[in-house]
Amino acid sequence: MADAPLFEQLGLIGCGLMGGSFALALKRAGLVRRVVGYSKSPSTTERARQMGVIDVEAPSALLAVSGADIVLIAVPVAATEATFKAIRHLVTPEMLIMDVGSTKRDVVDAARSVLREQVGSFVPAHPIAGREVAGVEHADPDLYLGKPVILTPIERTRTAQLQRAAAVWTAIGCQVSKMSPDAHDAAFAAVSHLPHVLAFALVNGIAAQPQGQEFLSLAGPGFRDFTRIAASDPKVWRDILMTNRTELLAQSQAFRDALQAFEQAIARGDADALERLIEQASTLRSRWRMSAGKPHL
Repeated sequence: MADAPLFEQLGLIGCGLMGGSFALALKRAGLVRRVVGYSKSPSTTERARQMGVIDVEAPSALLAVSGADIVLIAVPVAATEATFKAIRHLVTPEMLIMDVGSTKRDVVDAARSVLREQVGSFVPAHPIAGREVAGVEHADPDLYLGKPVILTPIERTRTAQLQRAAAVWTAIGCQVSKMSPDAHDAAFAAVSHLPHVLAFALVNGIAAQPQGQEFLSLAGPGFRDFTRIAASDPKVWRDILMTNRTELLAQSQAFRDALQAFEQAIARGDADALERLIEQASTLRSRWRMSAGKPHL
């Protein structure tokens, strides 16, 4: 792949953890001369400038895009359509626009509806990176280093913009892959969105019991590891779960079926059946590994 191009100006919409880390990574790699940023909260934008994440504060999303040749939309997925509407009048065929949303079908639908003839400039992206903490104060140029990023182009995505997007993510240390928006949302409902729901529900379920706080005080490393993601940003995950609810509910049903098999074996006192279920999961998990940013069995 060719070296990533040098951009004159990044228009950053959303100066939080994800957007701020992208800006810092581009700056460190020498890929951008200037970053103009906008956030809904003026204090966030000001803090981003003070930290050197952005160079110029923009008073609106539209003005953040003005003069930019690369744009990153790093807002909650539910705000993506409104963001497209705010910037559409300045979108050009030469501009590269990307997002970092954890769902893709809804984002693509919004892009088609709002950007229309300029939708080819948009390359939907999902970097598999993040932390339980939010905010620009946690922005880190290493956040994306060694992480997978999935691009979900549509039939109207311009080939040149797709290539530029892949080059940019590669240049800041990501492993790039491509898949369709529908396939993306189905997969991440299973391996990301449902696990978050389970972690949220487990913590709530224990805490709601009369002795819940006592139980939680006795929890060890296994509980800590299993529920780490329950500390995730509520507004971010509310939006993700709502926008991918069809796929998420299908995965929830599959989990219920699997859980029921365990419950039935326990209720029957069938130790052999219970051991087989555990062994199946243990074997699969032992064989699973992350290689080059991609999961393998």
